[in-house]
Amino acid sequence: MLWQWIGLAVFSVTLLPAGVALLIGRIPQRLRPRLDPMRPRGLALLAFYAAAPLNAVPRLADASPSITLAATGLAMVVTLAGCIVLIVATQRTRATR
Repeated sequence: MLWQWIGLAVFSVTLLPAGVALLIGRIPQRLRPRLDPMRPRGLALLAFYAAAPLNAVPRLADASPSITLAATGLAMVVTLAGCIVLIVATQRTRATR
């Protein structure tokens, strides 16, 4: 149980602010060329972050195994969608260069 709290705290401190910053375009000027399609990368980071609460909250709430399994499956789908968004954004950036 402690590891779910630790994981949720770590992901909330790292991925959530970075994803929101990328989404609204508030990153340092020197990093802009490396993170060129900022909004899709921000959406991908927020999708990766969403997997943490989807996995941790049902376990912390001591939900039934079927609800926990459904939330874990949904977290996998959200993470896969984030991966697809990140891959498409990277490929479009390479194609325009």
